[in-house]
Amino acid sequence: MGYSRLPMLDLTTIQAVTLDLDDTLWPVWPAIERAEKALDNWLSRHAPMTAALYSNPMARHEIREHVARSRPEFKYNLSAIRREAIRLALYRSKEDPLLAEEAFNVFFDERNRVTLFDDAVLALEFLSSRFPLVALSNGNADINRIGIGTYFQASISAQQFGVGKPDPRIFHAAAGAAGVEPVHVLHVGDDAALDVLGALNCNMQTVWVNRADHLWTHAAIPHETVTTLTELCDLFSS
Repeated sequence: MGYSRLPMLDLTTIQAVTLDLDDTLWPVWPAIERAEKALDNWLSRHAPMTAALYSNPMARHEIREHVARSRPEFKYNLSAIRREAIRLALYRSKEDPLLAEEAFNVFFDERNRVTLFDDAVLALEFLSSRFPLVALSNGNADINRIGIGTYFQASISAQQFGVGKPDPRIFHAAAGAAGVEPVHVLHVGDDAALDVLGALNCNMQTVWVNRADHLWTHAAIPHETVTTLTELCDLFSS
């Protein structure tokens, strides 16, 4: 069972729901690990010197950090950082940098082959039948590629919008996409700081999805905490 936390959730004022994606609707790291493996396998076949360079975790990390430092405009664009890191690795390995686009597509296809949590589809069906839903993510998952786009009225990501959670601007943009004021939005997500504190700062109501039984360590607290999305839906049925 979920447990209530002061301030109490006021269901009567909710007119829209914004949802985090990674680790709220699916576990993200298994997908990232599969995508990394698919990329490594592709590079082994098409750019073996780059594959050898990428097999060194320190070198891979240094390349990514170099791109992040040299291209600050990519701060919130994970896809661009990934693509440029592959391009730089190809260049350093004296292989064709033009292979970066195809290599990135291999990674991105696999990154979007996520395994939804068992409660995700039923929760999306339930919530979308009652409220406009807006996906709100700092990641680069594509809800249409994943196959859940029909449940959402809009999808706003940090890489498209230019800033990420917990910046108030992205929460306000999500409320605007739903056609309501932030005070009438319920934001649902797994990250205590990015999701809950960010949404609270915008006068949204919040539900913390705490699947792993983490301790809450912040002074401000969510309106409600649940361990599954089924419990979230139960809040509206009680």
